[in-house]
Amino acid sequence: MTDHDTPRWKRFALAFGFWTLLALSYAFSGGLSSISEGNPPGWLRALSWNLGNFWLWMALVPLVGWLGRQTAGRSWRRFFALQVPASLAVAMVQMLAHLMVFWYLSGPGRMPVHTLGQYLQMELAYSFHLAVLTYWVILAALRGMESRRHLRDERLRRTQLETQLALAQLQALRMQLQPHFLFNTLNAISALALADPLQARLMIARLSDFLRLTLEERHAPQVPLARELEFLACYLGIQLVRFQDRLSTQLDVADDTLTAAVPNLILQPLVENALRHGLQDKPGAGTLRVSTRRDGDQLQLRVDDDGLGLPLAGTSEGIGLGNTRSRLRMLFGDAAQLELSPIPGGGTRAEVRLPFAEHAA
Repeated sequence: MTDHDTPRWKRFALAFGFWTLLALSYAFSGGLSSISEGNPPGWLRALSWNLGNFWLWMALVPLVGWLGRQTAGRSWRRFFALQVPASLAVAMVQMLAHLMVFWYLSGPGRMPVHTLGQYLQMELAYSFHLAVLTYWVILAALRGMESRRHLRDERLRRTQLETQLALAQLQALRMQLQPHFLFNTLNAISALALADPLQARLMIARLSDFLRLTLEERHAPQVPLARELEFLACYLGIQLVRFQDRLSTQLDVADDTLTAAVPNLILQPLVENALRHGLQDKPGAGTLRVSTRRDGDQLQLRVDDDGLGLPLAGTSEGIGLGNTRSRLRMLFGDAAQLELSPIPGGGTRAEVRLPFAEHAA
């Protein structure tokens, strides 16, 4: 909730409570000071003086805030050109009103004056100096609060923009995924329809589950790892039918990682990359291994294949890996990493490291 969302009566109650407590504190200190000097505390005079003073300032806070906004972001010359005369004028008005209210409520008391004019003359220098100082303290506090509010609003706006961007890229990834994936899968189903009807029906069922999970999680930037593995199992089930006996898969999932929050569709692009660039053109059968581990305050996700390995000319990332790396950067900044590395003996490892956090339902 922002300050603008707070009900007006609540903001007024908070301001009234703050200024009243401040006045009571000063009145109490004044009474104690009189007692320590051997004089009567004069509680009523102390209360009327301090409540009148601080409640008048409470009423003037909106004016001080408005004057402060007129010079926000302006040059120092314009700032002092407006604020110096404004502080003198506001302080003069507040001081005169305060002294007059106090005079008519409490009278001269033990003061050596008998008229309001004499009283104003006696208090002018001290009260005016104090009023000017109070104006500048209030102005500084209000500008500080305004700057803090602007900074918080800017962070909120930036976060919302980054979330929208992440969702847009996730949607783009889905659009990039679905056409070619669906095209290949439907081709495989078509080829199996006559040769192996049972496998064709099994592939249709897995494709149905895959599409259902894709649609169910389309707005979630992060999901539990268990959900991501469920989605991956559907995807691998389809790929196993396509690759037939040329592909075997291994899932090595640590139990304490199942509830970890992970970016939606974080594993599928890594697996797709391994299948397309590592195993698809490999002579003979290949193995794909997916493992998850918790390493301190980090979550480690690995996709290993024993395929063709990284090209000697260097890696060239496609849209899937590029989107994955970009989403990790937007969600976690430098706290998350995606690295591709060769595996001794042949093959490629794609490893993601990101901060470990339990997924909040």
